[in-house]
Amino acid sequence: LPGRIEEVYLTPVPISAGPGQYRISAGATLTGLEVPAGNRTFEIKPYGIGSLATDRNAIPPVSNSGNGNFGVDVKYGLTENLTADFTYNTDFAQVEVDEQQINLTRFSLFFPEKREFFLEGQGIFDFGSTPGSGSSRGGSSGVSPAGNAPTIFFSRRIGLNQGQTVPILGGGRLTGKVGNFSVGAINIQSDDTPGANTLSTNFTVLRIKRDVLRRSRIGGIFTGRSVSLAGDGTNQAFGLDGAFSFYDNVNLFGYYARTQTPGLHGDDESYQAAFSYDGDLYGLRVDHLLVGDNFNPEVGFLRRDDFRRTFVQAQFSPRPRSIAAVRQFSWSTSLDYIENGAGQLETRIAQASFRTSLENSDSFSANIQQNYELLSQPFEITPEVTIPVGGYEFQDYRASYRMGPRRRLSGNFSIQRGEFFGGKITVVGYSRGRMEITPQFSFEPSVSLNRIEVPQGSFTAKLATTRLTYTFSPRMFVGGFLQYNSTRDVLSTNVRLRWEYQPGSELFVVYNDQRNTELGRSFPLLENRAFIVKLTRLFRF
Repeated sequence: LPGRIEEVYLTPVPISAGPGQYRISAGATLTGLEVPAGNRTFEIKPYGIGSLATDRNAIPPVSNSGNGNFGVDVKYGLTENLTADFTYNTDFAQVEVDEQQINLTRFSLFFPEKREFFLEGQGIFDFGSTPGSGSSRGGSSGVSPAGNAPTIFFSRRIGLNQGQTVPILGGGRLTGKVGNFSVGAINIQSDDTPGANTLSTNFTVLRIKRDVLRRSRIGGIFTGRSVSLAGDGTNQAFGLDGAFSFYDNVNLFGYYARTQTPGLHGDDESYQAAFSYDGDLYGLRVDHLLVGDNFNPEVGFLRRDDFRRTFVQAQFSPRPRSIAAVRQFSWSTSLDYIENGAGQLETRIAQASFRTSLENSDSFSANIQQNYELLSQPFEITPEVTIPVGGYEFQDYRASYRMGPRRRLSGNFSIQRGEFFGGKITVVGYSRGRMEITPQFSFEPSVSLNRIEVPQGSFTAKLATTRLTYTFSPRMFVGGFLQYNSTRDVLSTNVRLRWEYQPGSELFVVYNDQRNTELGRSFPLLENRAFIVKLTRLFRF
């Protein structure tokens, strides 16, 4: 309805299901449809690419170096529900660059997959993740969506290393359904890249899931990584998982996984068991996770190892009928308790939160968080500031206001203030912003200012990003992505033109530019830039 951002469904959908379009089992039964004759897909999509690049960090420096290449992707429908993909000399030059993050934790940053080849059918390979498995606030902390739970298969391990592109020689993928089974298989061979300190490597992923009961599944996964050396550089991971949903709100989840790595023996397992009751009025979640010291999924993502974690969260979310402007209140409290392999408390996070969802699609939230962190080794936040070994207790507060998507200017304003490893932290940010200037032209700004004051020193970490998009037609747009990160002294620009000159066939024109903004220079110093033109042509049979 106008002004309320409401959704209307033809059949009743439990309110606990969230967006009802994802609960297909609750949908209406369609009759009178004529199913088209079976048609197996067969597509061939070759590409050609040319580039002109400058890299002043290379040894020796490269200036205006030209290059060209070609490759091909093939898609074949084995059955109506099972598809095989093959790729040769794969290229992802048209993909938008990663959004930079500020990391104020001692753990690795998580960057989402953006490459189309790995995004297609991605859900089949999901393993070891359950909604709401972490209590972290995310944002500038660089926490992955899975929280502390390991990701057994993380596709960015293929074709990328230490932020640099690794050439993919070729490979294949099989995804789809066979009866009640979902199957997925990937085999990719990457080339050696001296600049990224990477040897030629083969990646293998096998995944199978079976639908059971009404809305449940069980499955298994295998991942393998093999470097092209005689009997060395191998790694395998094996796992079994299950997710069971009963009634509308009761969910059980669990997995067990092990890895095999030369030189790492014993303590190489990980498992998780979780229970959740996700009612609209009341919610409860209990989660227990273990990751061994030698658990090493090299085709996955692992924030931390050698720990045992217990997480408990309770929630109360009434819908007040007496306050017309409020859609729902929500109070929640949680405890995150993590011990290291020696049984010593390493992390404890106690949090209390309040959230108000308004009828105009806006929302307000506030929380208080008490932390304990044990540093067993020095924590280098910046090259100039290092937190010494020891145990630290601190408390902070955060408030945010999110303007809903119905507004011409939307986004989330937030402020955080409190203690931080014996000092103070102040964070002011505006994220997920979007301004629709015209129906064709949109502007998406984001900014984060992080002021850290600890006994070892003080600094301000600044991150600003701006995305501009102009849509000429449904098949043609140009987008610009500008980023500034003070912690890396980097100013980067990514401009992309995409034109689908006929269905499935595309022309990309891409310009990338990265500059150093270190103090003492009147203008950011060029580090590298590239101008790329890529043309694809789809042949469908």
